[in-house]
Amino acid sequence: MRDSPDARAEDGLLPSGPMTTELRDRLALLVAGLCIAASLVALAVGRVDVGIYLAADGDHVVVSHVTDGSLAARDGVQAGMVVVDLNGTQLLALPQYVYPTEWQDTGEEPQPIGIEPEDPTPVSIDPVALNELIRQPIAWIGLIQPWDIEAGSVETGYQVNGYWYSHYFDGRSTVPLALGVLILGAGGWLLASGRAGASLRPLAIPAAVAVAAPLIVQPLEATWWVPAIGLAGVLSTAAMLPLAHGLISLIREEYDRRLIGLAVVGFALAAIVIGFGSVDAASSVRWVLAGAVPLLPGLAAAGPLTVGGNPGSSSGRLLESAEFAVAGATPMVAFATDGEPWIFPLALWLGAIFVAGRFTIRPLARLATRAQLQRDLVVAATEAERARVAADIHDDALQELTLLVRRLDAAGDTEGADLARAVSDRLRAICGDLRLPILDDLGVGPALDWLVLRIERLAGGEVRLERSDGTRPPADVELAFFRVAQEALSNAVKHGRPPIVVRYHATDHGASLSIDDAGPGIPEGAGDAAEQAGRFGLLNMAQRADQIGAILDVRRWPGGGTHVALEWRPR
Repeated sequence: MRDSPDARAEDGLLPSGPMTTELRDRLALLVAGLCIAASLVALAVGRVDVGIYLAADGDHVVVSHVTDGSLAARDGVQAGMVVVDLNGTQLLALPQYVYPTEWQDTGEEPQPIGIEPEDPTPVSIDPVALNELIRQPIAWIGLIQPWDIEAGSVETGYQVNGYWYSHYFDGRSTVPLALGVLILGAGGWLLASGRAGASLRPLAIPAAVAVAAPLIVQPLEATWWVPAIGLAGVLSTAAMLPLAHGLISLIREEYDRRLIGLAVVGFALAAIVIGFGSVDAASSVRWVLAGAVPLLPGLAAAGPLTVGGNPGSSSGRLLESAEFAVAGATPMVAFATDGEPWIFPLALWLGAIFVAGRFTIRPLARLATRAQLQRDLVVAATEAERARVAADIHDDALQELTLLVRRLDAAGDTEGADLARAVSDRLRAICGDLRLPILDDLGVGPALDWLVLRIERLAGGEVRLERSDGTRPPADVELAFFRVAQEALSNAVKHGRPPIVVRYHATDHGASLSIDDAGPGIPEGAGDAAEQAGRFGLLNMAQRADQIGAILDVRRWPGGGTHVALEWRPR
């Protein structure tokens, strides 16, 4: 079965899928609200989980367990270490050199006179108080290896390692949250205003949420508590999904949309699972996977700068492609801002985008816009001239021919009257080609009915129209569709053979048209050869598609036959 855009469109054009833009924005704002609320709770009641678990072992307090990937594990704390000091409370008295209380100041290093105590001695603490102490959050802990105690020798050195942990959040913990909220508000306003690119306006809220969320959830990650980090992973990954969905809806090929959608789901699930599995994942693999959720559809939506080799398509999509790619990549840069300095990577990235846009992309885009405007003016002038010529023929030549037919009939000149009628019919057909009133009054669907009936007389075989048009696109879109259908059917009659199948489908989400014939198929490079020979049919179709922002696909099927497809979706 031929998988043309129109055949796929029979299942429904889904520029934004079952999720509307309004619903997507609401979901994005809901995720942003949950991120802010969770981080405020973490700032209010949270504290750092250093990953050390203590237990009493005889006369000593020892490290019973160290959480993988925790702060303590990074410092090298190991299970079995003996606690010497905990939050300023001494639990084990180690042998120390004793110096004389008085000695003559000779300028030389004083010599010790003994060691007290001779062996490591546990400090006597009430069991109830000890249990309360070892269950407190750890701010300071001094540890010694058990074999140092067993050696019982001063020469061993008693290698005591001390670690300081700030178990309560300080003022710096509010910085990433504040920056994220600022980006959420200012970024959303900037994108919604169109100042950052007209094509990003429908994605303003999802894009702002996706960039802000990695900063907003950093207070949760700063706890180093696995459940809190897992929650941060879920929320930050969920914040990527509305933007990813919006970018997927902009991918031009349905097959690509489905493939990218499956990849996005896989990346999102992997990011969530890894985020719950390890504390280390908060700053490494997880943010790469979560950042890939919008990055992949952003690059796919940007797509190639040329579509099917059609002239003029690359310049028309340059700025739009750059905007989609940047929208998909910026959240990954935001994930890379984990820890201090929070905003520098993102600031550098946004600065680079501004410089590139100001001095490279936007000047090229202005040239492309100027070229597009010139093409639009040419098309508009052509249509105006068509309408003027059609009106002149209808109001002048056709009226006189009608009077001539009546006079010839009255004079009994049947042969002359029939000839005048044939000329009149031919002129009416020419008027229809120049400007079809049915297109303006009833739309492109009925106009295609008229065109197919006319073409069938010339084709010498079956020309079939399959249409489903519950809604009418804008007038300029209908005109472009009709002109492309005219050109494609004319080429099918000249170079192909019946049966010729025309499919037209229109919904609130867009419109699609395809023309398939059973001829030998368009040869490779036919567009360039035709242009060099002074035949501009394919170029005209490409310009019509460019004018309304539609996709034109002209190809030869492997089994023979030419396929012309036009697909348009409102922006």
